[in-house]
Amino acid sequence: MVSSPHEAMHRIFQEYPELFTGVSRLLGLTLPAPTTATVLPTDLTEAKPVERRVDTLLRFGTENEGAFLLAVEAQGKKDPSKPGSWAYYLTYLYEKYRVPPMLLVVCQDRTTAEWASRPVRIGLPQWDSVVLRPLVAGPHNMPVITDAAEAGKDLALATLSAITHAADPDVGAILRALSTALRDTPETVADPIVELTAQGLGKRPAAQEWRNLVAVDLSFYKSPLSEEIRNEGRAQSILTVLKARGIDITDETRTRIAESTDPELLDQWLARAALADSADDVFTTP
Repeated sequence: MVSSPHEAMHRIFQEYPELFTGVSRLLGLTLPAPTTATVLPTDLTEAKPVERRVDTLLRFGTENEGAFLLAVEAQGKKDPSKPGSWAYYLTYLYEKYRVPPMLLVVCQDRTTAEWASRPVRIGLPQWDSVVLRPLVAGPHNMPVITDAAEAGKDLALATLSAITHAADPDVGAILRALSTALRDTPETVADPIVELTAQGLGKRPAAQEWRNLVAVDLSFYKSPLSEEIRNEGRAQSILTVLKARGIDITDETRTRIAESTDPELLDQWLARAALADSADDVFTTP
């Protein structure tokens, strides 16, 4: 099953293709500045019953040096089968589109990043037929952005900073800088940042810190994550009122309240909880 960090690590380049320009410079490459960026289909499946899909595939256009393709792969751990797949992706893309392909691998731990960075030579010892050289972005080379002003200058890079450093002890400072930078950002811009960051943190402890920051700093937003956090607060209030009034709360009742995503219904339940004689009264229209 694909994890939410996996999705965020490559989807951020779909949402913000221009991010690759800054990332490539951080990785020591000087590439022509793209003038266009097009999201391409990610299905690389052949007619044979072997399904192959790259995580994200982009076509960049440049003003003077033609187009190039960027395949972005999110890699959570070492996988001996991946280099072969990556080499296949690049040769297939070159055959299909006849423009230079590149591979960017995004990681969240140094061990995986170091493994992914190693060139893979395909051929005989005397002659390399193909040499796979992925670009790798991870905690070893992505900046730690802890200044809100700096984060505000490039929100996409600040988001990638949070995602790639999700397991670092200092990730809290990155998240605080990002949430502060988003306070004065239009909701249409901030919403995907909020969601991508939450996805990228996955189930790590930093995910709860991000939820708390969103609940406080971005309480006026109506993004899915913000609404989810507010609904959690409503549900907890209902349970607190019932407990304070000495009403027994079954697991079924707790689950029903916790899993509700309707804010109006939760508000109704909270009002009923103040007068209810039993937990069932919360769900019954007077």
